[in-house]
Amino acid sequence: MIDFQHTIDFMGKRMIAVIFSAILIVISLGSFIVNGMQLGLDFTGGTQVEVLYEESPDLEGIRTALGQAGYSNYEVVFFGSDLDVVIRIQDAQEQELLLEESSEAGNRVFQVLQENTDQNIQLLRSEFIGSQVGSELRDQGGLGMIVALIMIMIYISMRFQFKFAVGAVAALAHDVIIVLGFFSLMQFDFDLTVLAAVLAVIGYSLNDTIVVSDRIRENFRILRGVDATETINTSITQTFSRTLITSLTTLLVLLALLFVGGEMIQGFAMALTVGVVIGTYSSIYVAANVLLYMHISKEDLIPAQKEDAELDAIP
Repeated sequence: MIDFQHTIDFMGKRMIAVIFSAILIVISLGSFIVNGMQLGLDFTGGTQVEVLYEESPDLEGIRTALGQAGYSNYEVVFFGSDLDVVIRIQDAQEQELLLEESSEAGNRVFQVLQENTDQNIQLLRSEFIGSQVGSELRDQGGLGMIVALIMIMIYISMRFQFKFAVGAVAALAHDVIIVLGFFSLMQFDFDLTVLAAVLAVIGYSLNDTIVVSDRIRENFRILRGVDATETINTSITQTFSRTLITSLTTLLVLLALLFVGGEMIQGFAMALTVGVVIGTYSSIYVAANVLLYMHISKEDLIPAQKEDAELDAIP
């Protein structure tokens, strides 16, 4: 663990942090309005085909063949190895297929690939996701995030105190908005794996926030003659080495996944990388900032005394 000899004045820079967070949130919300989200196949509906080649194919050549065949909004990536290729197509014509015709969508894509290669290729699987199913997945995913935030607020209110709950949920909402805004701004595909990463970010950020909050609560009870700002600075400094080491080791794994994990999990790794960085920042500056703005004090953390407690203690 890193031992900091002096208390770091984190809260002395809280106005800079507020401005920084406000800028990120405004950019994210502005991107939602202007660009929207580049929804993946899981949410829009379409066709997914997995094909096995004898030799490593040219992905650019596959993309060209699909474009010449009239397909649009397609994605071609390696899956596991450079012989296994997955093609995802978000095509309005395919989305309107009847259930009994949906299996033909993958066959037509496979036929296009056969006509544009000299290799013997094998169709491993063909899946079709209807637009209605995609919409349900999108709505349920959004509902899942809202329910998670509500349950977290209830838990922290019971475990700590209501002001801590407001700070934690504000930090989590801050993290989710910025991660989604990043994907909207960069126009990266947002699919179920990215949604899973966003939920994982909520869990990671919450864990970090609870560690800091627990130390703040403890120091409010044991420190004497210091104000709320100094107490929070002391608490964050005491947990900062743990926060720093945890975040850096997590980022090492995520960066490895991002750069060598392949295109299939690139969105997942990207969302978690951005989320860990923002989550570490928010557990320090967003959650603690909210506590100060809500005028947290020692009295908020003193358990309420029962009336006539002294009389009750008399045998």
